[in-house]
Amino acid sequence: MRKKTVLAAAFVAAAALTLSACGSGDDSAQKPLADVSAETKTQAATVLDQPFTKPNLVLTDTHGKKYDLRKETEGKPTLIYFGYTNCPDVCPLIMSNIAVAKKSLSKADQDKLRVVFVTTDPERDTPASLGSWLRAQDASFIGLTGDFTAIQAGARQIGIGIDPPKKEKDGTVISMHGSQVIAFSPKTDKGYVLYSEDTTPDDYAKDLPKIAKGETP
Repeated sequence: MRKKTVLAAAFVAAAALTLSACGSGDDSAQKPLADVSAETKTQAATVLDQPFTKPNLVLTDTHGKKYDLRKETEGKPTLIYFGYTNCPDVCPLIMSNIAVAKKSLSKADQDKLRVVFVTTDPERDTPASLGSWLRAQDASFIGLTGDFTAIQAGARQIGIGIDPPKKEKDGTVISMHGSQVIAFSPKTDKGYVLYSEDTTPDDYAKDLPKIAKGETP
């Protein structure tokens, strides 16, 4: 039932990513840069024919310890998402959808899967606050914080744009960031599948068993 949308190049995928202002309530905050394909998408997964290299990020985890993303997730099926804990809608929904879907996996696949949440608002998302927020979703989820410039550079390595958080006139702090989830294969450590914020728990549940094995959804 699921047809693959194969992109001509990873660059095209990067150009298609959008910046979302979580909780802004303003459609103008969505900034589509380009269309992925003229074909109407009928499936959740966008399979990249030129996968992304895993970001070279060394940040701080929720225990206050150094976390080398490439080293710690090597050979593991990995989902990476950039967002922030004060987001009232998109970020918690995406993480909740993944958490629900993960429960449908076998115990062995659950143990293999790494779900990494990298904050786009490191000034407010301390290791402690990030850890508390993620535990409410799934205790196994990995939260990373650190220098914003490093985080921004890491996001760009997989085609995701993020802007420095800014304060609105009403005092609300908004973080503009791409809302895509990138899945990395345990076989190649490459990011080969992209999911949008519209991906449902059922969509993830259908695909995760294959991602756990490094197969194409």
